[in-house]
Amino acid sequence: MRRNRSILVSDAAFLLFLVLAYICIVFIAGSPNHYIQNIIILNVAFILAVVTYFTTVTAGLVLNLAFIFGYGFFIMFQTISQGETIGLNTYFWLIMTPLLTVVVWIFTLGNRQLQTENESLKKRAAQLATVDENTDLRNSVAFQKDASLFTGISTRYKIPLTLLVVKVKYWDEIRRLIPEEQLTEAIYDLSQISQSSIRTNDAIYLLDKDDATWGLLLFTDRDGAKIVIERIKDKLLELNDNGFMSKYKVKLGLKIGAVQYQPDTIENPLDFIVQAKKQLEYDV
Repeated sequence: MRRNRSILVSDAAFLLFLVLAYICIVFIAGSPNHYIQNIIILNVAFILAVVTYFTTVTAGLVLNLAFIFGYGFFIMFQTISQGETIGLNTYFWLIMTPLLTVVVWIFTLGNRQLQTENESLKKRAAQLATVDENTDLRNSVAFQKDASLFTGISTRYKIPLTLLVVKVKYWDEIRRLIPEEQLTEAIYDLSQISQSSIRTNDAIYLLDKDDATWGLLLFTDRDGAKIVIERIKDKLLELNDNGFMSKYKVKLGLKIGAVQYQPDTIENPLDFIVQAKKQLEYDV
């Protein structure tokens, strides 16, 4: 409803601006004796409107006041020096110039409201999205939802649950060496290594795309997690020898930390991630 109102205000202001511009053209055409003067004032009016569009209505109105005083002084000078009377031409521009400014401001206000609402919707969509659009992996939002379910199953049925956190070594330096368009592809290729190293009932998440960090929830104990870790590192070594070096011009390495779920020491999914990340310090 609010979005529709913003669109209506913006459209109405745009149409009104066109109507006012048309009125100005008709007025100028009907006053051939003041053609040059009217054209100059029309250009000034449009410049004030453009300034208002890119700044604020306050700046536009202040400039309009300066224009009114300047134009009034000019008319007064003509009246005193040349004996001309104040006619319709003068009153027309004194009214029309501020009107154009106000209409442009209303149009700008509607557009900015739409932009603000659009940014808000994008942020909300990003917060609610549970799948990364480039890798099709579940993200940290999905992890927090799923981890509560997994830990509940682990506690109820006494099934060991281990979280692996996988991070690319020296990612900040590597991303400077890889072209921007290849970064997403590199993350996808690395995701496939982890995906192919786990069972179908385990889950993988892209926890931080900017820092190239994944999380793997495994229904296994620490010993079982070690097997998965070795499997991931072996596949990475193989891919480094068979394609990564030629594709990305760098050798990619991984740091992997693992922590087994303990209800007494892990209070929530974020705590689960934090404790697993601490284990990365021991994998050099």
